[in-house]
Amino acid sequence: MRTQDFDFYLPDNLIAQHPVSQRSASRLLHLDGKTGQLNDRQFMELPSFLTAGDLLVFNDTRVIKARLFGHKNTGGAIELLVERVLDAHHVLAHIRASRAPKIGSKFKLANAFEAEVISRNDDLFHVKFLNGTPVLDLLERYGALPLPPYITHAAEADDEERYQTIYAKHAGAVAAPTAGLHFDELMLNKLNDKSINIAYVTLHVGAGTFQPVRADNIEDHKMHNEIYHISAETVAMIAETKIKGGNIVAVGTTSLRALESAAQNGELMHGHSETNIFITPGFSFKIVDKLITNFHLPKSTLLMLVSAFAGFGHVKNAYEHAVKQQYRFFSYGDAMLINKAD
Repeated sequence: MRTQDFDFYLPDNLIAQHPVSQRSASRLLHLDGKTGQLNDRQFMELPSFLTAGDLLVFNDTRVIKARLFGHKNTGGAIELLVERVLDAHHVLAHIRASRAPKIGSKFKLANAFEAEVISRNDDLFHVKFLNGTPVLDLLERYGALPLPPYITHAAEADDEERYQTIYAKHAGAVAAPTAGLHFDELMLNKLNDKSINIAYVTLHVGAGTFQPVRADNIEDHKMHNEIYHISAETVAMIAETKIKGGNIVAVGTTSLRALESAAQNGELMHGHSETNIFITPGFSFKIVDKLITNFHLPKSTLLMLVSAFAGFGHVKNAYEHAVKQQYRFFSYGDAMLINKAD
């Protein structure tokens, strides 16, 4: 398929710039991947689409304050966006400057500490923070929340709360697993009352999630890598759910990517790993039965993933419907619940 097949018209006013007042107060578009049927609902109605014994799988990654500003020794401004924390003192990062820094060059960040470029691989720089304080502590103290590029305001205090799931635990993401932003304690209580179970995976979302596919043919696109962890407990809960006939419901494309990546050899494996899986129409899903997700960018790998899950034609119609019905798009936008096509 061609990248152009996944383009669609989206008015700027439908790109949500701020979250709704209450997390679970967003709208919900239900898409049946088998029939293509669409239902306009509210997110608070989610439990009515689920059955006792179903298992929701959340991504409990935590967004770090990954954006740092500083200056080179020559005085030029520099912006660093951490893509991945490698250890206590090293990161992989995107760097914006008038001229890309050379290997071995140093610069000062936040007027507080120096950093040095160790190496470069394509768009990513290996950077060492020249400070005895651990990277995560420095980011928390001096960094800024890395809001997506389509959100036009700088991160505010409200964003630091709302661009984070209420169950975020393991620091390492530079973008939120946004389907999880709709869940609040009220919703979790409603799910519990209906005997719907919850499990967790961790996938640290990278900045590459916002990158559009630039190759004309989607098969020529090179996916970014993301690290994930699935516990033995989660694997056991999934196995038990399937034995009892329940549905595995991935909360977000990141949860789905972790689960399907860990099952590529036919059996769901627990442990730490890394994935660059590119899910496109024709992919055979082994674990996930239903998907809760937000609306995704045109020509994005996530739109291609959703099209693989529900069928290209069904998703195309759903997005046209969403635009006509004025759904709110992207990270702070509304949600979809999708039943797998087959």
